[in-house]
Amino acid sequence: MQSRILDSLGFDPAIIIIVMMAIMVFVLIYMVRVSMKLTRFLKRYRIFMRGKDAVSLEKAFAQKFLEVDRLIEMSKNQANEISRLKEVLSRTTNKIGIVKYDAFPDVGGKLSFALAMLDESNSGFVLNAIHSREGCYTYVKEIVKGESYIVLGQEEKDALRQAVNYFGDLQ
Repeated sequence: MQSRILDSLGFDPAIIIIVMMAIMVFVLIYMVRVSMKLTRFLKRYRIFMRGKDAVSLEKAFAQKFLEVDRLIEMSKNQANEISRLKEVLSRTTNKIGIVKYDAFPDVGGKLSFALAMLDESNSGFVLNAIHSREGCYTYVKEIVKGESYIVLGQEEKDALRQAVNYFGDLQ
């Protein structure tokens, strides 16, 4: 097969055919790759759209947005509750210290005790229960910011020190 056009090019026409075949193989590989990506995309799309039309999908999104808004509102309410609980907790007695001792040498068993109960600002009271053979006597002394306006006994001071350092011992 002789052609004047192919003869006038000055090189072998088989090279053109080989180059064209290489380009065709490259395009074929590229098309297979694109086809595989499209298949994966369509599979995901079908899963996403399963049983949904555009209207029901829009309703589903609207419902999810309402749920998100409701969760945000609940989160704000819970944050307010937590801050209110923290405020209440700061005023409750949550620090304690207790020292048991023998008030009198003839009474053993460490039946007497000093109990300090303080809030977050180290305010509260010290309860001192003194046990003797004749009975038990209790005394309460007010504590304001870690200090007492009434003289404390050694056991009461120790109980107060324990209560003031209560959370320091836990760390």
